[in-house]
Amino acid sequence: MSAKPFVCVNPASANGRTGERWPELAQVLRATLGDFDVAMTRAPREAGELVRRAITAGATLIVSVGGDGTHNEVVQGFFAPSGAGDAAAPKTPLRPGVTLGIVPTGTGGDFRRTLGFPKDAVAAIRLLRGERVDADAGHLNYIAHDGKPAQAYFINICSFGISGLVDKIVNESSKALGGRLSFLSGVARASLQYKNQRVRVRLDDGLPFERTINNIAVANARYFGGGMRIAPKAEIGDGLFDVIVVGDLSTLDMVRGLSHIYKGTHLGRPKIETNRARRIHAEPLEAGQSVLLDMDGEQPGRLPATFELVPSALKVIVGPGDR
Repeated sequence: MSAKPFVCVNPASANGRTGERWPELAQVLRATLGDFDVAMTRAPREAGELVRRAITAGATLIVSVGGDGTHNEVVQGFFAPSGAGDAAAPKTPLRPGVTLGIVPTGTGGDFRRTLGFPKDAVAAIRLLRGERVDADAGHLNYIAHDGKPAQAYFINICSFGISGLVDKIVNESSKALGGRLSFLSGVARASLQYKNQRVRVRLDDGLPFERTINNIAVANARYFGGGMRIAPKAEIGDGLFDVIVVGDLSTLDMVRGLSHIYKGTHLGRPKIETNRARRIHAEPLEAGQSVLLDMDGEQPGRLPATFELVPSALKVIVGPGDR
């Protein structure tokens, strides 16, 4: 058994700059946390299994070094693995009370904004001895790229519509422009391709409703898309998702409204709806239509999907900023 902090590093994050900076970051981490165990990821989705082993072995503090995609992969390890698409699988953490700390080195930085962490990785490390608060997680059942049912967890925001296409475009690019510019470029390119889609949505036990959407965000936290404050009132430990419906907006509407989304002043504007729920089911209305998902900046698959809140699933370390 090892009760040492476990640090999971994605050296490929930020186009490899995380790996290049690791000796410097390791020195600051050791000065802040003392002795720790560390593992470098070598392949996609490896982080979850590494973290799962560390928690099983006794680690109570997990530190994720990378971007939003890395943090998402690390969170998978807080839960037991289960069969793909098994909706009845227990949605409980491996061990209650395990804490997640983050060292943001990626391009987007959306999760660290909600937690109140600075962009600078060294400054963030020095906050890892800070306050720990209870945090909810989200559980997602969806259809993977191979057409088979799949499931995953998320800690920040899951959405569907144009955001899924933006993820696909951004993740296939170099991200050399940095977080905000990479995502803005992705939004611009996606807007030229995307046509608003018809979906049916059910919140908790309410009646289903149908909408033509540009996007719908199921938000556990506040930011996505490289700094867009899509859910400005979301609280990470309040036991509810904020569900933001961005309706049948034209490309021109989106251009005009983009600054409001970055500022978080879009709520209440035309064709923007806000709801709160613990369980959301969504499916396309048109046969054969592919409504793409966004999960913490990654593009895992498509609708139909069910999003369920897992209350107080873990603890997170928070900083002094926007939380």
